[in-house]
Amino acid sequence: MTTKPVLVRSIDAEVLPASGVSLLADTTATGGAVTTHRSIFRAGKDGAPPHTHGQASELFFVLSGALRVLIDDEITILETGDFLLVPPNVKHAFEAAGETDTEVLFVLTQAKPRFDYYRLLEGVYRGETDPAELGKTQDLYDNHYAESPAWAGRTA
Repeated sequence: MTTKPVLVRSIDAEVLPASGVSLLADTTATGGAVTTHRSIFRAGKDGAPPHTHGQASELFFVLSGALRVLIDDEITILETGDFLLVPPNVKHAFEAAGETDTEVLFVLTQAKPRFDYYRLLEGVYRGETDPAELGKTQDLYDNHYAESPAWAGRTA
């Protein structure tokens, strides 16, 4: 764990415009403590599909808008200012809810370095990378895709 403060100015964050992700600090910068990013989910667009993390806990803080979230087999809506902690091995998914964009701060603890995962995802969003490549990285980034009838059957 780092013993020095980590400051990332918004102007210095790496922005991945196609996926709406701003990379803030990865585990390599935080001495393994956390990896964190900010995401903007466009209204009506898919977010993250159902998945689990075997090691990491994932913290969500909704900065603006509303986020539809799967937690195990339950779907709930997080509103601006809401906080959620998803422990390891709990199935979850998320996307913007409603007709406005949603901005969320994510922090993963006990996480593997993840910035290269988001860069790979950016390639998928741009149509430059085959989505099957994400499936090949599940162990590398501790991002394990899962089936969810509840998520598949959701309605807006």
